[in-house]
Amino acid sequence: MSATTSHTPLRIVPFRAPTARLALKTVSTPRGPLDGAWWPRSRDLADELSALADVLDPLSGRITRIAVNPTYWPTIPDSVPVNGRMVKVGWFTTELDPHKILLLSHTTGSWNLLVIPPETSTQAAGRLMAAASDGSGPPTTASALMAAEHALHGGSPADRPQDAAESWGDGDDASPYRPTTARRSRLTTAR
Repeated sequence: MSATTSHTPLRIVPFRAPTARLALKTVSTPRGPLDGAWWPRSRDLADELSALADVLDPLSGRITRIAVNPTYWPTIPDSVPVNGRMVKVGWFTTELDPHKILLLSHTTGSWNLLVIPPETSTQAAGRLMAAASDGSGPPTTASALMAAEHALHGGSPADRPQDAAESWGDGDDASPYRPTTARRSRLTTAR
């Protein structure tokens, strides 16, 4: 005797990273050097950028390019998937603040975001996100916000990584984080 069953075959669903931790200025806030802040969960830039761009893409009218400063990222991908398509990632060492990321789009022009190190404490990240997304204070750069946070609140040993080699750093050239892509590319505009 034989039995026949009709089971729907199992489907493999790719793991999806949690939504990006992001704080943006309101539409009515005047634009300045920063449009908000992003607090990635790790230094895996390929995964983190995909999650960030997936959130910003519908808000801004299609992200077309992403630029990062490679100072604090161990690997810079050439491109990342964003809502079903690939978006090029470029890097700048001197033209872009090491604590900032730039996402270009057709509609808004660009998103300039403070990048909060993944190992930052929740309290410090909250202060930095609020400062970067609040339009009431004077315009300030990403590195200036990071320096102000350190000067005002310092950091307890629990806020810092255990290994100094894994420190997010302060932008000096001795950082161990450099792009390790086989082909380094600069951000180029579409022609």
